[in-house]
Amino acid sequence: MLPELKIQPLRCVLAIVDEGGFHAAARQLHRTQPAVSMAVRELEQRLGEPLFEKGGKAALTPFGRYCVPRFRELITQHDRLSRELWAQVQKQAGHVDMAAVPSVASRLMPRLLSDFILRYPDLKVSLQDGSADFVRRLVAGGEVELGLTSLWREEDELSFTPLMHDDVGVVCRDDHPLAARAELGWEALQGQVLIRNGTSRLLEGTEAEPLLAESAFDISNMISLTAMLVAGIGITTLPRLAFPQEYERLRFIPLVDPMVERELGLLRPAQRSLSPAAQAMEAFVIESLRAEAFAIP
Repeated sequence: MLPELKIQPLRCVLAIVDEGGFHAAARQLHRTQPAVSMAVRELEQRLGEPLFEKGGKAALTPFGRYCVPRFRELITQHDRLSRELWAQVQKQAGHVDMAAVPSVASRLMPRLLSDFILRYPDLKVSLQDGSADFVRRLVAGGEVELGLTSLWREEDELSFTPLMHDDVGVVCRDDHPLAARAELGWEALQGQVLIRNGTSRLLEGTEAEPLLAESAFDISNMISLTAMLVAGIGITTLPRLAFPQEYERLRFIPLVDPMVERELGLLRPAQRSLSPAAQAMEAFVIESLRAEAFAIP
């Protein structure tokens, strides 16, 4: 059976060689000389060959001269691995793969990632964005560890932590008859050219659901949807975070009767542990978003 090599006896051998004797090695290792001698004897017994010549001197046997560079290589690899593992645990190294729905990726993630890197400057983050279903698939498939999204249905393999509410409103061009209103009830939308989009299912199960059946268009791509709105072709409903603020001609009017909102939160695997870097990101996102005024208490 192969001998099991423990690290500490190998350090003792190297210290004896480097320091020139057992007593000097003991001082360098902050151990007693008998303890160092015993560690070497036990190692020699495991290997089945002496490493040092008899007489208590630091002279290596031929087998010892063969072993020393190999012991040194093993210790170097061991210490490098220990430093890498310790850096992971201490959040001084590591990589987080995560995904978010586009509105969160564009509106919340720049600030969150900037603050996160200030706290953990040695961690790396990769971010993908896509629909809520896309984010769910990435997390469920193990392609990312964390997702910032809304959850349409509960699943046993996924854990969802609600963090904030995002209210839904009507988006139209600034010269639309509804644009000057401070708020809207769903009845005011009847007869309007409604453009359905990927978030329109938020209206399902509410008094506004009948509007979905009257949708003239169904456009999931945000660039195409925005172009239609800017062209004045119709109106749509969007969560506030998804509203493209950079378009000066568009207006967001809160939908209040009924009031509709989506619940945004952190999605992670329910049955798999997170890496140390992802654990840091999870705690940071929960801490940051729960501090917002519209967060879930």
